[in-house]
Amino acid sequence: MGLDKNDRAIASFTMAGHSLVHWFETSIPIFLVVWLAEFDVSVALIGVIVALGYAPFGLGALPGGILADRFGPKRLILLCLAGMSGAFLLLALSTSIYTVAIGLICWGIAASVYHPAGLALISTGVEERGTVFAWHGIAGNAGIALGPFAAATLLFVLDQWQLVAALLAIPGLVAAVYGLQADFDPVAAEDDADVTTDDALSLSEFISNSRVLFASAFAAVFVIVTFEGLFYRGMLTYLPEILHGLPAMDDVTLSAGLEGIEPGDYIYVGLLVIGMGGQYAGGKLTNRVSAERGLMAIFAVLCVLALTFIPVTSMGLLPVIVLCAVLGFFLFAIQPFYQEAVAVHTPANTRGLSYGYTYLGEFGLGAASIAIGGFVLGGFSTAMFFVVLATFALTGMVLSAGLLFTLDRAGWWETSPTGTKSGD
Repeated sequence: MGLDKNDRAIASFTMAGHSLVHWFETSIPIFLVVWLAEFDVSVALIGVIVALGYAPFGLGALPGGILADRFGPKRLILLCLAGMSGAFLLLALSTSIYTVAIGLICWGIAASVYHPAGLALISTGVEERGTVFAWHGIAGNAGIALGPFAAATLLFVLDQWQLVAALLAIPGLVAAVYGLQADFDPVAAEDDADVTTDDALSLSEFISNSRVLFASAFAAVFVIVTFEGLFYRGMLTYLPEILHGLPAMDDVTLSAGLEGIEPGDYIYVGLLVIGMGGQYAGGKLTNRVSAERGLMAIFAVLCVLALTFIPVTSMGLLPVIVLCAVLGFFLFAIQPFYQEAVAVHTPANTRGLSYGYTYLGEFGLGAASIAIGGFVLGGFSTAMFFVVLATFALTGMVLSAGLLFTLDRAGWWETSPTGTKSGD
């Protein structure tokens, strides 16, 4: 990677954690069909149970960030890895749908602390921050793609889903053991005076730190990240279903023995794989382009791509594949830019809290687009759905441009918590 020893150690540790969070996250839907048959319950009940598991994943990011500042990010990541693996081992012992629900809730709680802890560790411990953000994002995309692939393949080979759940827990346990012996300086990239370690964070300190954050440029970054989350979650939630229903998919002829395979699923997985390239490119560009300019540019591209889906949905297979490939690249290229924006506009000793708020906006508030998207697709049209997504991207672009203008013209560089300029 061209990194020094400390950067490599943090990169390896956080890449393992990030990939496994999404490994577990995206394997859960694969079990849905099995659980429906195993426990003879309704789709509505299964949906509620899975939602109970995913809800803490976003809502727990803020308390996860507070805990990262209090106990240190390495401890939180180790607990996350052990907790996620333990939750899947609990699933492996499940004999009722209620035990499944408990296992999923435990997974969501454990997984929620990763993003604020992992990104706080990178932001305070890594010198080549943009490069490590890039590799960190690539690892996450690898987990997103490999989780459902591994779960589906194992369920095809093995008869018992409980055994599959247990096997999926093994990589998390291995990563936790590796993390116990990982040696690095978690604050190597910060001045000692900028980093403090408190034994506890009182309510008054939480309120005080939050006021400092939201009185700075971070307030704008938080809103920008929320709109990115609205676009991201809405697009990734409904795109597979939309792809399945396109006329272009009816023209795909599968050979004997492949019946039941959805071509749209392969296009979707391909989008996620190409996202690795977007993560890398975005991370490297944060070393050359200010976070605000990068966000503004990529939001503009995402807006255009969302609107482009409207005519392309009635075209042939090749235009659909090309558009999904381009979308996958830019959908994930934007993530290192908002991660960098948080690092630039927050003080080191509240970095965990900062990323906690960030992923509350990304995964928590951003999840509102699932309800919005379902309402639009159910009551209006697919074209209107993409218009709504384009509106989210356009809003993010305008807010990013406003942040850039404000920082350049009103002297917010000096009043931001760090007093530093993005891109320096």
